[in-house]
Amino acid sequence: MVLIIDDDLAIRTSLKLLLKQASYPAQAVAGPTEALAIVRETPPRLMLMDMNYSLDTTGADGLGLLRQVKALAPQVPVILITGWGSISLAVEGMKAGAAEFITKPWHNEALLQTIRTVLAMQETPAGTDPAEAPARQRRQLDQQFAFRDIIGQDAQLLHVLRQVGQVAATDAAVLIEGESGTGKELVAEAIHRNSQRKNQAFVKVNLGGISSSLFESEMFGHRRGAFTDAKTDRVGRFELANGGTIFLDEIGELELASQVKLLRVLQDRTYEVLGDSKPRRLDIRVIAATNRNLAEMVQQGRFREDLFYRINLISVRLPALRERPQDIPLLTQHFVDKLRATYQRPALKVSTRALHWLREQALPGNIRELKNLVERAVLVSGKEELGPDDFQANAQRLPAHQPQPGELPTPGTMTLDELEAQMIRQSLAHYEGNISRVAKALGLSRGALYRRFEKHGIPYDE
Repeated sequence: MVLIIDDDLAIRTSLKLLLKQASYPAQAVAGPTEALAIVRETPPRLMLMDMNYSLDTTGADGLGLLRQVKALAPQVPVILITGWGSISLAVEGMKAGAAEFITKPWHNEALLQTIRTVLAMQETPAGTDPAEAPARQRRQLDQQFAFRDIIGQDAQLLHVLRQVGQVAATDAAVLIEGESGTGKELVAEAIHRNSQRKNQAFVKVNLGGISSSLFESEMFGHRRGAFTDAKTDRVGRFELANGGTIFLDEIGELELASQVKLLRVLQDRTYEVLGDSKPRRLDIRVIAATNRNLAEMVQQGRFREDLFYRINLISVRLPALRERPQDIPLLTQHFVDKLRATYQRPALKVSTRALHWLREQALPGNIRELKNLVERAVLVSGKEELGPDDFQANAQRLPAHQPQPGELPTPGTMTLDELEAQMIRQSLAHYEGNISRVAKALGLSRGALYRRFEKHGIPYDE
């Protein structure tokens, strides 16, 4: 039985009829008191719950009722119903245990497909090994949404993918948070690919590499003669992305002066090309990403609070690889499959012992570091089956003694290459991954710094 909770009689009647036609027995109630009584007595197979019903005598709100339901019957999947303006509330509901959410007005077939998917994920067929459930759930998600090169079936990742699938159907601004190398760009592409704008442009912008003086020219474009070096017209990133999606990577690196200009565009949905005072309308979806703690930066006065809330209608947090070690073998196999074709080594594989060894590694550079480690092992080893020794030999070597800041290493304990690699790592940590500031501090161009990253196998965030 499907339990419907909504204080609108017309919606209750409509949903009950739709479910009956699809052969789902349903019961509809108006509020929390009746719903909780049913859950206590006979837990339903699934619940459809409106997040914005009028409060009844229990005083419970949508999130409060959801938490009570999950406490009484954690096995019951809950699909939330919400208006577009309350999507952030629905995302909070998913964090509290809801399986999915749909927005009003909904399409009947899309709603029924969501119900079928949630029930299929919830129920393990007779004779099926429970350990196979994550793989089965991932296959079902892949059938419903277009996910490319996002590898894994950890519960946290599956939650992210469900969230991405639901959020993609809206035009809501999304902030993707996660450590360097966790795949934020892939998730941004997945949101765009599953959206109504999928046939329009997807424009990526690395804000960490744009200074305040160049921000307007890069983002808004300029006319020839607008300033001294403007020899030709330039099309800005916003114009390139108009009608589609713009991905603002490393938004935590944006200088305060540029934050003001970005906020104005996102608020007014208009911009002006330098050298042309005619305002232009902007129809665009914004996805931002950061490896920083923006909320903390707001408190420190380093990031505008109004911009933070403008880009953070929906927040998607990507787990670090160490939080989902069971996905390391899947990712390793994915990289090996690609390298077989790249290096024409069709028999290439990784031993079970090597996969166990990789699972035990910290991999602070996350997926990017794992990819580099696998490719180095493939390049250096001539064997068709890679064992633990192949990865250990090609993992980045660390000196026995790590010098403290300001302390030079004892002669004979480090090579110049090792000393250079350590200095780069320390600078990355000190400047929190800001490539421009690291390059400046080390007296290098960005290009020279990238070459050293590759030379030493140091993971970095583009």
